[in-house]
Amino acid sequence: MTSAYAASGVDVAAGERAVELMRDHVRAARRPEVLGGLGGFAGLFDASALKGFDHPVLASSTDGVGTKVAIAQALDRHDTIGYDLVGMLVDDLVVVGAEPWFVTDYIACGRVVPEKVAAIVAGVAAACAEAGAALIGGETAEHPGLMELWEYDLAGATTGVVERDRLLGPERVRDQDRILALAASGLHANGYSLVRQVCLRQAGWRLERHVPELGQTLGEALLTPTRVYAPAVLEVMAAVEVHAGAHITGGGLAANLARVVPDGLRVVVDRSTWTPPPIFALVQALGAVSQPDIEASLNQGVGLALILPEASLPDAQALLTAWGIACWDCGQVEPVAAGAARAKLVGRHPR
Repeated sequence: MTSAYAASGVDVAAGERAVELMRDHVRAARRPEVLGGLGGFAGLFDASALKGFDHPVLASSTDGVGTKVAIAQALDRHDTIGYDLVGMLVDDLVVVGAEPWFVTDYIACGRVVPEKVAAIVAGVAAACAEAGAALIGGETAEHPGLMELWEYDLAGATTGVVERDRLLGPERVRDQDRILALAASGLHANGYSLVRQVCLRQAGWRLERHVPELGQTLGEALLTPTRVYAPAVLEVMAAVEVHAGAHITGGGLAANLARVVPDGLRVVVDRSTWTPPPIFALVQALGAVSQPDIEASLNQGVGLALILPEASLPDAQALLTAWGIACWDCGQVEPVAAGAARAKLVGRHPR
């Protein structure tokens, strides 16, 4: 007999099946401090590790994946979107110097399809393992009548820790510091409302369309997962002096760098030091998007930036290269009148 709850559109059995399918993935994203297993009311993390710190500061971040989720839904491919979620979370922590300790996720869907939910969580867990963070809990909620049966959205939160005297930020930034740009893997998980408007609605392109300049289909390019920088950047911060970092998300390169520069200084970024990957030029050309608009919407090929003394550059670049992350010196910090803009882009990208 069908239960009243099932008749209303909520399938408890499907939810339980999804938990079973994701169990092994979650188990692979553990740290020694994790207590208990999947299925409890709360994720448990042994905080006695804080005793090893002189003055521990907890850092936390909450985020989602925006309308990039619509691309995953349209292609019925769900194993990469979890990477985007974790990348957006943990790289917000690492730019203040914090090591991410654990992540929790939340998936809301019109109907629980166990295999789909398990694929999403598999991506979350794999990215957590890469970042060195534990996936200690989450929630899958079924919202019939509020969402279409095939729709879902996901969000999450992360917590980490940093020593108070190693906390990075504007107060450390100095005149003549250099800006080290770290290459993005693609669009990451920002600006997809613009991308979908330009590519799918205005240009009428299909996600299955093969695009020669991209070397793949449009959908494959748009689903390229967000790069997880955390372990590489933490190694850099342990090895050389770093003053601040910026995760290049909504608002683009200039706006996010401006967040970590004190009044009286500004960053000057030279566009001529890199060529954005083809996907950025494609979006700009298809939509006839102005340079200011594209730079305020998309990362232009820079997913994260570090502000550091010039003497730190060679070792930082060598370490990041060993991690397989392309990086380059893209500008510097200089004095500016109090109250003036804290970031400026100059020059032109090579084509």
